[in-house]
This record gives sequence, C-alpha cells and structure tokens, in this order.
Amino acid sequence: MSNIEQTLSIIKPDAVERNLENEIKENFKRNNFKIIKEKKIQLEKSEAEKFYKVHETKPFYNDLCTYLSSGPIVVMVLEKEAAVIENRKLMGSTDPKEAADGTLRKKYGISIDKNSVHGSDSLDNAKTEIDFFFRD
Repeated sequence: MSNIEQTLSIIKPDAVERNLENEIKENFKRNNFKIIKEKKIQLEKSEAEKFYKVHETKPFYNDLCTYLSSGPIVVMVLEKEAAVIENRKLMGSTDPKEAADGTLRKKYGISIDKNSVHGSDSLDNAKTEIDFFFRD
C-alpha cells in the first residue's frame, strides 16, 4: 500500500522576483513530485496574517507576514509518497547557510527570512494550508 500524500508549497516573493518559479518547479518534478494545482497570487497582509496565525506569538510574525505579502507568490499542491517529509528534505534548513547542498534553500535562499520556499510541516498543517489557498 502506498503512502501518497499532498503538501502545500509556496514559492516566496524573493524567488518569484528573481524569476526562479520554473527552475524550482523543475526541481520538484525531478524529485518525483506531481504538481496537482498551482496559482500565482498576491496576498494582502491580512491574508498572510491568517495564513501564519500559528506563528502569531513569535517575534518574527509581523516581518514574516509583511514579507509574504510583499510580492507575488506561487502556491502549489504537491503530491507523492510521504510528500510532507520529502518536501521538507528537498527544501532544506530554514536558514540557507545551514541548509544541505542540493536543497532548494541552499541553492536559492538569500537569508533566513528570504529563504525562497515554504512547505507544510505536518499532514494536518498541509490539509489546513491547502484549504487556505485552494478552497473549491
């Protein structure tokens, strides 16, 4: 029995601004992710605040919301076996300086804040995050 999961991935404003969308999507495809849904959107800060509500009490919350709403983003639903964990491995550490070679954040991240990609950190959050962007 296979363990096919879906996870949310966001190509963040810094990567979209540098025209890295297709390159990042190719990385997902090379790693056997299927891109089930995708769209390019611009969030209002209030929407970013709702999306990152889980981090509301953390000191970086406001900057994070300002940043996510600072330019267009690409939101995608990725699918593959163990998608949540596999996507987190592919993304690498939050801080690009600490991320392993070959990971998306090592290749494209500028800083801990502008680390180019977001991915759900659990199956529960993946469902919540997918519903946030892709309510049918």
